[in-house]
Amino acid sequence: MIVEVLTGTDERPEARVVDVDDVRSVHLALGAVTDEEAARSLEHAGLGRLREPGTAHLDVAALRAAAEPRATAEDWAAQWDQMIATARSEGRLSEDGATLRVPVESAAGA
Repeated sequence: MIVEVLTGTDERPEARVVDVDDVRSVHLALGAVTDEEAARSLEHAGLGRLREPGTAHLDVAALRAAAEPRATAEDWAAQWDQMIATARSEGRLSEDGATLRVPVESAAGA
């Protein structure tokens, strides 16, 4: 699953969730936007926040709400639960389970 921040309509960056059926990994992909634009877009969409360089903290409930209605995999919910369990065991999930720490990558070629 990918959360993208790309330049959208009117040259304003937009955050969106794509590749929703692949929940084996989650990352934030940034297009030709500044960190400030990416941070504003993520927060405006309610999807999360940029933290330290190269890391974002995504809102688990908002991410699921954005992805699940568009998912087509029959076992999507089970895959989601497994991804969350793995993130917890790897220390990428906040103690309260509300945020998921993910890497930030370039959206070039996406």
